[in-house]
Amino acid sequence: MEAAFFVLVGCFGRRYNPTLKLMIVTLIVFFAIFVQSASGFGLALVSMPLLVSVIGVTTATPLVAVVGITAEIFLLRRYWQALNFSAVKRLSLASIIGIPLGVYVLREVDGRIVTTILGVIVTSYALYALLGPRLPQLRQPAWAYGFGFIGGVLSGAYNTSGPPVIIYGTCRRWEPTTFKGNLQAYFALNSLFTLSAHALSGNFTAVVWQNYLWALPGIGLGLVLGRWVDGRIPPEKFRTGVLLLLILLGIRLIIG
Repeated sequence: MEAAFFVLVGCFGRRYNPTLKLMIVTLIVFFAIFVQSASGFGLALVSMPLLVSVIGVTTATPLVAVVGITAEIFLLRRYWQALNFSAVKRLSLASIIGIPLGVYVLREVDGRIVTTILGVIVTSYALYALLGPRLPQLRQPAWAYGFGFIGGVLSGAYNTSGPPVIIYGTCRRWEPTTFKGNLQAYFALNSLFTLSAHALSGNFTAVVWQNYLWALPGIGLGLVLGRWVDGRIPPEKFRTGVLLLLILLGIRLIIG
């Protein structure tokens, strides 16, 4: 499947007719939502590298923000009982400060530099998750402010706030059930703040909304098929496959 995406993006990229590009956007969003729904992670990490190759980073970032909040509304129904907003209040407060800085970076820094940094982030996180190094335990909850701020910057610029928050939760030794609930609570709050920052910055252009309308069928189908696949494929095999794909996507962004 990943080979098909590379062929589509490589062949049709930014040079071909707008309708075909919109269809590719729908396909990418479907795949990213499918991964998110089936595994609990991966929406931005999967969609951003692929979308950047088709519509550019300045359009892809606000698009993924609005796609993310749409999917989050449905995914929260599955995790509502496990949500713990009080556990992530420090992360969320720091994220509020970081998000506008990330949006500023997206608007003011050269797109090639932004894209390369995104590639480094995606590749580094995938390698970390795949190799599973033993990280030191963080006993002081104040560390949340630093990790939350970094997550906010990454969210504003790339919609990739997950890696620093996941690393923080690992260092805090959150239990698996607690981990999932805390992450979903953080992502729900962070998505709202990110969406607001992009709206205030005027990043939701007509092109973004056009791509979003085309992406809606992909969102719906991805949620349904992801829910169906969840539990039918061994979780570790599915996760490993996604992480290997992320490494390929990250490297592709780095080398251009």
